Amino acid sequence: MSEFKVIQRPLPYCQQLAVRDLSGIHLVVVHCTELPDLAMARAYGERVHYAASQTGNSGHFYIDRDGRCEQWVPLTQIAHHVRGHNDDSIGIELVNRGRYPHWYHSQHQSMTEAYTDPQLASLLALLQQLREQLPELRHIAGHEDLDRDTVAAEDDPRQQLRRKMDPGPLFPWHVILPRSKLLRYPEHPEPVA
Repeated sequence: MSEFKVIQRPLPYCQQLAVRDLSGIHLVVVHCTELPDLAMARAYGERVHYAASQTGNSGHFYIDRDGRCEQWVPLTQIAHHVRGHNDDSIGIELVNRGRYPHWYHSQHQSMTEAYTDPQLASLLALLQQLREQLPELRHIAGHEDLDRDTVAAEDDPRQQLRRKMDPGPLFPWHVILPRSKLLRYPEHPEPVA
């Protein structure tokens, strides 16, 4: 099998991100962009959200619907992609509309876009490559497994909604887990309501 191709497109602020030792990475976190396309995800990723460090929110890798994979943050640097787990994880974003553009509207909480076969094939190839590079990589989680906070619905502040639901109910864990050879973290995540 030929080596999986990853296109290098470092974010402008990469050099400001904290550095880490690769031996401390044990977790992959799967996200979906909840945006219509890779270009909009890139624009969001380039935005500075943290004035002190002049950095923003981004995963390490982005996989488009056609399977194209881009790396925006080096593995040796800590990307801001999931609260409380950035130091020891790698963020992989799959381009998918999710709940876009009404993320927090109570009547728009269904995620209906399926992940494409090329995306899933690229994800599996990337995971295999990462397992070969990172000896301590053992676990995989969805963003929804790790960030369980709620927010008030924009149309009804009395109603609480999940802040993060990605990769969501259409992500095929039953396919990815056995083929990735990674363990789901946490072991028995609660289902997303």
